[in-house]
Formats: sequence, C-alpha cells, structure tokens
Amino acid sequence: MPDVRGRVRARTVALGALPAIVVLVLLALVPITPAPAAARAEEGGGAGDVGPEEFESIPAYDVVLAIAANGDLHVRETITYDFARGGEHGIVRRLPYRRGDRLFEIRDVRTSSSTGAPARARTRRLWHDLLISVGDDDRTVRGRQAYVIEYTVSGAFTPGAVHDELNWDALGTSWDVPIREAAVRVEAPVVLRKVRCRSGTSESATGCLRDRDGPYAIDFTQSGLRPHESMHVTVLLPKDAISVPPPRRARPHWAVTWAGSGLLLLALAGVAGVARGGRTVPGDRGLVPAGRGRLLVALGGLLVAADVSHEVARHGVWAVSVGDASMGGVALTVVGTAIVSLHRFPIRITQRGPGKGNRVGDEPPVRTDRVRRPSVLLVRSGRIAADDVTRGTEPRRRARRTAERWPGGR
Repeated sequence: MPDVRGRVRARTVALGALPAIVVLVLLALVPITPAPAAARAEEGGGAGDVGPEEFESIPAYDVVLAIAANGDLHVRETITYDFARGGEHGIVRRLPYRRGDRLFEIRDVRTSSSTGAPARARTRRLWHDLLISVGDDDRTVRGRQAYVIEYTVSGAFTPGAVHDELNWDALGTSWDVPIREAAVRVEAPVVLRKVRCRSGTSESATGCLRDRDGPYAIDFTQSGLRPHESMHVTVLLPKDAISVPPPRRARPHWAVTWAGSGLLLLALAGVAGVARGGRTVPGDRGLVPAGRGRLLVALGGLLVAADVSHEVARHGVWAVSVGDASMGGVALTVVGTAIVSLHRFPIRITQRGPGKGNRVGDEPPVRTDRVRRPSVLLVRSGRIAADDVTRGTEPRRRARRTAERWPGGR
C-alpha cells in the first residue's frame, strides 16, 4: 500500500505542475521587446540617456506667436528633434515669404541649442520659401537634440473692415517626420476673443485641443501629427486694436499684357520679312550701320534688367517678374541682333537675268541670297559671275579671281 500511495501522490503533483510548465514554455517562446525610448526616459534618466532611434521624429514642437502693437509677429520655435542612428548635420526650417502675390518680410533670425548641438544659422531663398538651416556641415549629431529658432515677420496681418486677421502656419508642412506632441501659444497686447486653431492638412483639418485660456494668451495642443501635417492659427483682432500696415504685394511672375506681346510679335514679323525677301542693294549705303544695331541690343538688355531687377533685388531671384518693359527690351534686342547679323555677312549677290554672263539658259533668274564665303564651285558652274561678287575681304577677292578666270563658267 505505501508504494501505491506514493505513485498516486507523484502523479497528482505532476498534473498540478503541468499548467505552470505550459505557461513558462509560452513565456520563453514570446520575444522580449525593449521598452520605447519615451518610456525608458520616463523610468530613469533624462533626454541625454535616450539613444538614437531607428527612425527620425519630432517628440516635441513648441511655438510662441507674440503679436506686437506695431503689427509684427515675433515667433519662437523650440524643436526637439530625434535623429536616426546614422545621424544628420542639423535641421532645415522652411518659412513662406510669398503666398501668391502676398509678400512677408522675415528678419532677425536667431538660432540656438540647449543640448549643445551645432546651431549656426544659414538662410537662403528657394522658390517662395526662406530656408533656415541650423547645424554644421562638418559635424554630425545623433540622438535627441533641442533647437530654438527665433524670427520676426512683418506684413502677416490682413486689414479688414471690421477685424484685422492673422492666418499663420505655426509648424509648417515641410516636415518629413511625424510630430508626437505640438503646442502653440498665441500672445497679444489686447484681449484675445476670436482665436481658432486647425490641425492636419488643408483637405482634412480638425480642431486643436484648447489647453489654457487667458485674456492675453491662449494655448493649443495637438498630438500624433503625421508628416506634412501642421497647426494653422487664425486670430481676429478688433479694427485698430493694433497698428496694421497695408499688405505688401508683388507682381505676378508673368505680367505681360497684349501691348508687350504685340510689340514683340511686330519685331519678329519685321525681321522674318526681311530675311525671307533676301534682297539688298550693293554697297553699305542700303543698310543700317552695325553700331546702331549694337546700341539697340544694349538698350534692350538694359530695359529687361531694369524691369526684373527691382523684385529680384528685394526678394531674390525666385521673385522675378516679367512685364511689358521686358518684352519691349526683347523686341529691341531682336531688331539689333538682326542688324548686326546683316553686317556680319556682308557679301551680296545681285539678281541677274538669264544669259547675262550666266550659263543658265532659260532657267529663272538667280535668286538674290546672302552667303558668308563665295563658293568656287558656284563661280565655276556659272551660277555666279564675276560682277556678282563685290570687292572686299580675301575670300571675296579669291572668288572674284576665280570668276574672271572662268568668265562663262565651265
């Protein structure tokens, strides 16, 4: 009997331990994944303890829009950027300085970094955006870095009959990485009554979360923004609450009217008519002096430069605007170039009838054309007689001697 009870007890223990053994086996088969970077940072350590992630992202994006009494907009952006394992040289912030024909002046750009990353600022204009590059081409940064970008915008407000309106893209839609947490604070010297915020894209925009409200400051927050999504803020201030200058507008890139187009077409038609006719009189008296042609080319170039230089000098080469003055300059350049070309090829062949020194039989008269170098073969064949070649440069003298040697052609 003792042996039987021992065997029964052993079987009972084994059956009771079977579920625990199954659980342990399942746990061993499940892969253990490390905690996210944000969770590790919250558990023990600051931002400096978080290593670089596999993909880039913006963990936090804080913006302060401070409205000044003179209508300027002072912006302070604090961007916490998490670089990938490969590292980068810094970040690039794109700011629009032109929307359609509306112009904004962006000035007083300052940058810094609270994490010690290189924060030298370089600005350049590309198409309708101002690109602010923050970093150093000779140094690579990894992990989580914090950058601060400050600048002032003039001409951001649009005056209205009842309200002065501000529409501003607080984050920009040029970021190719997701933004986990974003916050926008609007400050004004007057009481803020009509302020709203929309997040996402223009096609699918949703309202932002209103965090804290005050008489002179309002905060908005948004989380989980995908790449190229932003926060758009609209502020309506009572008329004359602040000083709002009239908006600055640029001419469109193509401002040519029918007058400028007609002038250019008229010049092209005149040159084409002269080239198609191809008849000139011997000697230089029938031509406009080449010096006047060069003068027309110079005047046309100056007219084009004067028309486009104003916008380019103030807003960059991408703000070029072509108008009627430019078309007039192009027309002068076309006419002047045609005149110079006529003098560059000065050899003339006069029209001669059949049998007058040419062995052409009853063929139609030789058409008057302009050639640069008289061909000896043409002279020998009788298509060009000695009297058809004017005296002048050495090629013409050689052709004339050839024509005199075979007066009637061969």
